[in-house]
Amino acid sequence: MLNKIVVIGPESTGKSTLCHLLAQHFNCLWCKEFARDYLLKHGNNYNFKDLAAIAQGQLSLEDEYTNAALQKKHPFLFLDTDMYVMQVWCNFVFKKVHSFIEDEIKKRTYTLYILCNTDVTWVKDELREYPDLETRQQLFNTYHSILKNQNTPFVVISGQDYEERLQQAIAAVTALR
Repeated sequence: MLNKIVVIGPESTGKSTLCHLLAQHFNCLWCKEFARDYLLKHGNNYNFKDLAAIAQGQLSLEDEYTNAALQKKHPFLFLDTDMYVMQVWCNFVFKKVHSFIEDEIKKRTYTLYILCNTDVTWVKDELREYPDLETRQQLFNTYHSILKNQNTPFVVISGQDYEERLQQAIAAVTALR
């Protein structure tokens, strides 16, 4: 059985790093965030239509990695985002959501969500938009509310030390066995 574990949270909370380290620790695959490559290629002046393309790309990438993990008989697949992230992004920026994103949220199932807290230092890069803690905390609260109101278990990962955060995540994943 493949356990699909989604790592979500506001930007610059260590999601990609955490996915990479968890995959290394458990000797499994991890699925990158499609949006990063898309925006680096097309520019970060995106519109609502771009978010549909990003969501479709993320779904395709998730399916590709799911199939690969199943073929390799890996116990875990770590996902650096899902359609909840797309839902939040659409709502936050454009105040509307593509209907297929809502449909995919209802269809797809996961084993665990790992929600990364905002208590790490924000790191600037060419794609990040929200350096202020107030906005990042607002987004964290949105994710937390979503996760509290759905059926998949979740844990909140906190701490300024990435090793501490990794150990919390390893413990949560290990508890699935």
